[in-house]
Amino acid sequence: MTLRPIFGAMALNALAAGLVQAEPVTLTDIAGREVTVDAPVERVILGEGRQVFFTAVLDSGNPFARVVGWRDDFREASPETYDIYARKFPQMKDIPTFGGFKDGSFDIEQAVSLNPDVMIMNLESKAATEEAGYEEKLAKVGIPIVYVDFREKPFAHTAPSMEIIGKLFGKEDRAADFSAFYSEQMARVTDVIDAERDLDRPLVFVERAGGYSEDCCMSFGNGNFGRFVELAGGTNMGSAFIPGTFGTVNAEQVIASDPDQIVVTGGNWEAYVPGGDWVGMGPGSDMEEAGRKLAALMERPAYTGVKAVRNGQVHGIWHQFYNSPYSFVAVQRLATWLHPELFPELDPEATMKELHARFLPVDYSPGYWVSLDAAATD
Repeated sequence: MTLRPIFGAMALNALAAGLVQAEPVTLTDIAGREVTVDAPVERVILGEGRQVFFTAVLDSGNPFARVVGWRDDFREASPETYDIYARKFPQMKDIPTFGGFKDGSFDIEQAVSLNPDVMIMNLESKAATEEAGYEEKLAKVGIPIVYVDFREKPFAHTAPSMEIIGKLFGKEDRAADFSAFYSEQMARVTDVIDAERDLDRPLVFVERAGGYSEDCCMSFGNGNFGRFVELAGGTNMGSAFIPGTFGTVNAEQVIASDPDQIVVTGGNWEAYVPGGDWVGMGPGSDMEEAGRKLAALMERPAYTGVKAVRNGQVHGIWHQFYNSPYSFVAVQRLATWLHPELFPELDPEATMKELHARFLPVDYSPGYWVSLDAAATD
């Protein structure tokens, strides 16, 4: 076996886990491309820092053991999660970072210097990657790109994406165990919803990243959180007005549609919008402050007199469920909000704790959702 040059202690950690003979493996990625990679891989570039959400499942002993480079978005987009992992794996702070494909700041020479076996990209980046010719340029220097997806079509693509990464990492069994858990937890909602012949589906408006900007209101069409709502037994209001996955609904339309429930996605985005009106959620977040900011968002013109606000059917949920293998937990949480009578024993927090105990290397900390009661929205 020919070993590539080693750059940094993390690669040594990967080797310490045991030398495995790499063999050419041809797989079909989520974009439908056939890609041949020598696997199991030892050196990986992550096209997005938040892809740690899947490396944490497959390499739970050290999610950063194979990572030799990544986009620097994890610390800014999900700082509370970043801090939890950094406390346990401080070496992650030394991983080289690079710019994005979409803004043209990705440096191919830097990528070559990291000597990766593969670069894992999110499907949403494919158009920008092709436009800039990165696929061809990286192929010429022997760096294959493999596309996965947890954002565009999470319920169709999560299991095959985990299978693909499992093959790359030589962790097929671990990937299969996680996918089985994912399917089992999803079925706890979908089996119940599918059994209801005359289900009364509440109208739900999901505001995407409420308070991130002064504009109102970013939302979801029939994909991503819009699909989460449908699977949880609701009707996604945005689907009638947004032709794709992401879009905007004006304030007047929210008032006219008069949704039964409102769900705002949020995160701690101080790095992007310092002192913003966003609702800070994520592990270890201040839920009292999150509730205060969520109530304040309901005072905007878009929610004037809306039924959901009058009745206290207003919720906030961690934005990063939209782009991780953990989307099934969000569906459970939505189901208990929309149909508490159908799910008296379903406990999304217990599910989140089990996810951490079985698959993740860090302890569970609450802070992923918050709800207002009628008094808070008066």
